[in-house]
Amino acid sequence: MSSLNYKHLYYFWVVAKAGGIARASERLHLTPQTVSGQLSLFESTLGYKLFDRVGRHLEISDMGRLVRSYADDIFALGEELEGVMRRPAESRMPQFRVGVSDAVPKSVAYRLLEPAVRMPEPPCIVCREGKLASLLAELAVHRLDIVIADSPMSSAVSVKGFSHLLGESGLTFFATVELARKHRGPFPYCLDGAPMLLPGEDVAVRARLKQWFEKLQIHPRVVGEFDDGALQKAFGQGGVGIFAAPSAIAKEVGQQYGVEAIGHTGEVTEQFYAISVERRLTHPAVIAISSSARQQLFPQSTRRKSGSR
Repeated sequence: MSSLNYKHLYYFWVVAKAGGIARASERLHLTPQTVSGQLSLFESTLGYKLFDRVGRHLEISDMGRLVRSYADDIFALGEELEGVMRRPAESRMPQFRVGVSDAVPKSVAYRLLEPAVRMPEPPCIVCREGKLASLLAELAVHRLDIVIADSPMSSAVSVKGFSHLLGESGLTFFATVELARKHRGPFPYCLDGAPMLLPGEDVAVRARLKQWFEKLQIHPRVVGEFDDGALQKAFGQGGVGIFAAPSAIAKEVGQQYGVEAIGHTGEVTEQFYAISVERRLTHPAVIAISSSARQQLFPQSTRRKSGSR
């Protein structure tokens, strides 16, 4: 296929939005014959039919729907750029585009990103949350500046990038006052037989947590598994089961969800990474995040061993 002709793509996009050549020609201020000819040329270049004729009407084909989905994104970005350029130069804030893996607790994500807001000239933070694989795909095409994740980038991923460890935290276990009262005893053995809310399979700490249970021969009763950490904590708040969260945010978790800590361990840690296309971090906001994470959120200290409250 030769290089994409964006004028032809635009004509196709207008036809698809308008629902026909006649209406599209009015919007484009061109004759229907011109629009039809340009559309045929575009289809010939692509090697696919983008519309099917049904009587006197055009119906978009499967390939046409695929092309339109890309065109929607392309021209939406164009309109966004026009809007930005119309604003006075002094009102244009630089953007800091961050992808946050849905496995990263929201409180941790906020604590990691908050230093960027406190910069002398803070950028506008644009956050995208989702599965790590899709975020890495956006990072690869430079639609994101960094990705915050709970694991380093896998070597199996065909994306060139570098994982920078921001820090790690032990785990604190939480329960409602009533549930904690039912399972009093030496920690962590009080967890044996207790109702437990586990993170989902996509969360990196899950495997380490299960290995720790097996090592200590502790067998909690798993009553729920959650990809969404906030939903897991909401079930914990309702007294359904005991759950774990990074000790670095233990105070916030206790206050926000009205639960109490029943014990903590440093033998199981949750790690957090900034993934970038740069081997060496150079973006001012990323440097601020990395520095603050190591000095304040995850200070370098001897890991605490298991202990009760």
